[in-house]
Amino acid sequence: MATSTLSPSAPFHDEGWIRRLEPLLAAGTAAGADLVEVFLERTDHLGVLAEQDTITSVSPAFGMGAGVRVFRGGRDGFVSTNDLGESSLHAALDEALAMLELRRSSSTGPGSFQGLTSLRDFALAKQPWLDYCPDLTEATARLLQGTHHLERHGSHLQARRGSYARNWQEVLVVASDGTHARDIRLHQTVGLSVLAADGDHRASLSRRYGTTDNPDDLRHWDVESSAIDLCASAATMLYADYVEAGQFPVVLANRFGGVIFHEACGHLLETTQVERGTTPFADKVGELIAHPAVTAIDEGVSNRAFGSLAMDDEGMEPQRSVLIENGVLKRFLSDRAGELRTGHRRTGSGRRQSHAFPAASRMRNTYIAAGPHTPEELIASVDRGLYCKSMGGGSVGPTGQFNFAVEEGYLIEDGQLTRPVKGATLIGEAREVMPRISMCANDLELAAGFCGSVSGSVNVTVGQPHIKVDAITVGGR
Repeated sequence: MATSTLSPSAPFHDEGWIRRLEPLLAAGTAAGADLVEVFLERTDHLGVLAEQDTITSVSPAFGMGAGVRVFRGGRDGFVSTNDLGESSLHAALDEALAMLELRRSSSTGPGSFQGLTSLRDFALAKQPWLDYCPDLTEATARLLQGTHHLERHGSHLQARRGSYARNWQEVLVVASDGTHARDIRLHQTVGLSVLAADGDHRASLSRRYGTTDNPDDLRHWDVESSAIDLCASAATMLYADYVEAGQFPVVLANRFGGVIFHEACGHLLETTQVERGTTPFADKVGELIAHPAVTAIDEGVSNRAFGSLAMDDEGMEPQRSVLIENGVLKRFLSDRAGELRTGHRRTGSGRRQSHAFPAASRMRNTYIAAGPHTPEELIASVDRGLYCKSMGGGSVGPTGQFNFAVEEGYLIEDGQLTRPVKGATLIGEAREVMPRISMCANDLELAAGFCGSVSGSVNVTVGQPHIKVDAITVGGR
C-alpha cells in the first residue's frame, strides 16, 4: 500500500484527498463490492447553558472521522473510524468488506471504479462562517440577557434557563459511482424555558428557535420579545384548569404543531420503514390515505430553514418531494440503500448524525401545505373542542401510534376560544388521524427541531398552518 503524506487535517478540497481516496474506492470494487462510499467529517461544536443569572455550562467539542460503507446485492456493511489516516481508512474498508464475505486479494481484478468526477464544492462561499459566528463572550451575554428579561417580565418563576448551541460541520462524500461532493454546514439554536409555581399550581414552558447557514443568527434574535411571549404563556397556564378527557375536535396551531405529522406519519413515509415492514402505507402509493384537504411536503431547499441542506450525506442535492397530494400518497423519502432495497428512487434524503452512522432516509423540512381558510374559520367551525397553541414532548410507536402533551391549550366553546386548560395529551394513530384533518388554514410556518432515528439525531424543521382534526382522543383528568 502506498503511503501518502497528506495530513488528516488538510482541507477536504485539497487534491491530496483524491489521491488518498481513489485507491480505496478502487480496492473495494475490485474485491467484489457493487459500490463503495466514504463519508469524511470535521466538526466544531459549542454549547452554552444559562440558569437564573449564571452561566452553568460551556461545552466545546471538536471531532473528525470517516464512515466507510460497501454494498453488494441488497446488503451493506458499514465501519466508522475517527482516524483519517490512510492505513485506518483501508482497515475500515477491509472490515466493511468482511461483513459481506469479501476480501482483497492480489489476484482480484481492477473492479468497476472509473475515478472520481470533478469536485462539486458547495462550501467555497462558506469558508469564513465559523469565524463570523458569535464567540463565547457574545453568546453568554445574549443568554444572560434572556434570563434577565424572563425575570423582568415573568412572575412566580422558580427556574429561568437559556441555551445556545452552534454546530459547524465540514463533510466530503466520495463513492465508486464517481460521487465527489463537499459542503460546510452551520446550524445554530437558541431557546428559553421557565418553570412557574405558586402553591399547588405549576407551569413549565419553553421556546426554541433555529436556522441554518446564518452566522448572525444569535445576533438577530429578538430576545426581549421571546421572553415576553414565553412569560405571558406561563402566566396564563399557571392557573389553568385541567382538561377533561374525551374525544372531540381539535385545532392545532401552526409552526411546531407540525410535530405530530412529522412523528406520527412522516417517519412512516421513509424507506427505512418500508424495509422493516413497519409502515402501514408500504403498498398505498396512489391511494387516499388522508383527507383531501391535506397536502404534505418534504424538502431541503427552503432558505435558512433548519432542515435545509445543499447536499445530503450521500452527496446528492436535495429535492422538493410531495409526499401526499390532496390526500393521495405520492411517494416515499429514499436514500441510496432505500432505493436499492425498495425500488423507491432517491430523493436527496440520505442523512446521518455523524460519520459514526450510515446514512438513512430521513426527513428535512416536513410540513402540511397551506389551505384556503383562516385560523378563525377553523375555530369558528368547532362547537366544543380544544385549541392547541403549543405542543410539548411525546412518544410515537413503530407503526404510527402517538401521544403528545399540549403545552398551552384553550377550550373552544361555540366557536370561540374561552378558558385555558392544561394536562391535555393527544392520543391517536396516523391511519386514523390523517383522514380527519378536514381544514387547513393559510398561515403555514416552520419551526426548528431535532429528530432521532436509525442514523442518529439530525436537524429538521416541522411545520403546518393551523389545522382542524375532526375528532381525536384527548387524555386529561
